[in-house]
Amino acid sequence: MIRILIGSVIAGLVQFIVGALAWATPIGKLAFTELGEAETAQVQAALASGLTATGTGTYFIPSPETAAGTVLLGKGPVALVHFNTSGFPPMDGTSLITGLILSIIVMFLVGMAVQRLPDFASRMRTMMLFAAATVLYFAFSLPVYNFYMPWAWWVFLGVEEFLAFTLGAFVLIRWFMPREAAPASGLN
Repeated sequence: MIRILIGSVIAGLVQFIVGALAWATPIGKLAFTELGEAETAQVQAALASGLTATGTGTYFIPSPETAAGTVLLGKGPVALVHFNTSGFPPMDGTSLITGLILSIIVMFLVGMAVQRLPDFASRMRTMMLFAAATVLYFAFSLPVYNFYMPWAWWVFLGVEEFLAFTLGAFVLIRWFMPREAAPASGLN
């Protein structure tokens, strides 16, 4: 168990670094469509004048809850806006620390889930199937069920999450778990 805990810290760091390489480098721009400065200022002003009164939240624009909203939804443009009335820094140290802790916890759960599997190959196969299923459901289901969402951001997110999860788990399974599982003891 102590090896899994130590390995989870190292694997969590690997997962964290893969995420940092994907999102904090120019590669991360692949996930976004950019506006020019004038367009950005125009949209930001519209958000401030239209949403500040209702406050921070996620807005489905236009809302399909009324007949007029349904007509506007059919005409477009449409948006799902994650709005925050306050500004924030481009990079927040607290969220980085929280993200690293989350990665360590996830890798610990991976270690606990696969520790009883008989060997490296079965552990990796199980972990990769779990990673693929998780990404498919939690990342790709969003543009599937919300068909108006563009796919580019979600595909980038899914690929990054699959790679980060797989590489972190590989480190844990390869170097911090025994080659073969210990035989089960006690009653089954």
